[in-house]
Amino acid sequence: MIRYLNEEKNYAIQPLCDLLQVTRSAYYHWRDNPLSDRELENQRLASWIRQIHQAHPDMGYRRIRDELYGRYDLPVSDKRVLRICRYEGIQSTIKSPANSLTVPAKHPYHTADNILDRNFHAEAPNEKWCTDISEFRYGNGDQKHRIYLSAIIDLYDRRIVAYKISDQMALSLVTETLDQAVTAVPNAHPIFHSDRGKQYTSKQFHSKLRDLGMTQSMSRVGKCIDNGPMEGFWGMLKREKYYRRHFQKCQELTDMIAEYIDYYNHRRFQRRLNVLTPMAYHERFYQAA
Repeated sequence: MIRYLNEEKNYAIQPLCDLLQVTRSAYYHWRDNPLSDRELENQRLASWIRQIHQAHPDMGYRRIRDELYGRYDLPVSDKRVLRICRYEGIQSTIKSPANSLTVPAKHPYHTADNILDRNFHAEAPNEKWCTDISEFRYGNGDQKHRIYLSAIIDLYDRRIVAYKISDQMALSLVTETLDQAVTAVPNAHPIFHSDRGKQYTSKQFHSKLRDLGMTQSMSRVGKCIDNGPMEGFWGMLKREKYYRRHFQKCQELTDMIAEYIDYYNHRRFQRRLNVLTPMAYHERFYQAA
């Protein structure tokens, strides 16, 4: 403003500085020292960061940094992104805890040892799978309804191998999820880890895993961390797309779940996967082989 009024209107600089409470030396320093390359680059980064935050308000500075690197090929540090986020007043939406749903069997037919033993690392796809069921609600007021999501995650690339949605938490929910996974990967014989829910401890499910040549593993009682990768996935899905939203219709909710799983598998970068998406990391394994 001072520069404009001085150059265009021929106003004296000193009164303008006094009016706007800017020292004369500060004005001349600003005029004679344009922004550095670093400052200009920070402005460009801030523009990208604002766009990412607007599209994904759930993202914190670490995920924004991964998005800059993975999608836009902009290699910047966490600290730099954090400084820009603080300057721009950008922060992720408040996170809420995610709870999975475990209904233990009163008289389980089969319980397995915790073979996985929190070793969530795998050397190749389809060596280790984890599974779980989570509950979602929709409707208005007292007319609340529930649906249940069963999913299987691969511990090598963290991709969702298969999932099934149902309005009943029946045995068929987990068997059909497993059928879908076997259809997708016919020759897989992974360690198959779950909690001790009644579906997983049933005779039918145990027999199915045995016939498929899979090794059954189960979390210890009351130790949800034993199934940490599945708990982590529920947390991502619910914090990013479910909490703080109201779903009136079942179709609206199931569409959200399907869209998120597609986004998670194909477009959501993960730092543990070298800032690749689960499917990109999965495909890279076979390209290297």
